[in-house]
Amino acid sequence: MKAEIHPDYHETTFVCACGNKVDVRSTVKDIHIEICSACHPFYTGKQKLMDSAGRIEKFTKKYQKAKDAKAAQAKEPAPN
Repeated sequence: MKAEIHPDYHETTFVCACGNKVDVRSTVKDIHIEICSACHPFYTGKQKLMDSAGRIEKFTKKYQKAKDAKAAQAKEPAPN
């Protein structure tokens, strides 16, 4: 192996949103992840809804405006 061309390889901690911590070795220091094997539905067998940064509320609010506009348009009488 050639000297001085490889990145530093050091102890790293993966921290999940559920609070699980895993110590590994990587070229990146302290990585924060949203989902891990301790909380992923495939591995746990349980489905749970995870909302990061209010994405679900943002989605429902966005499409609620469109739904309300469509309902209001349906209530208006057709011009003769």
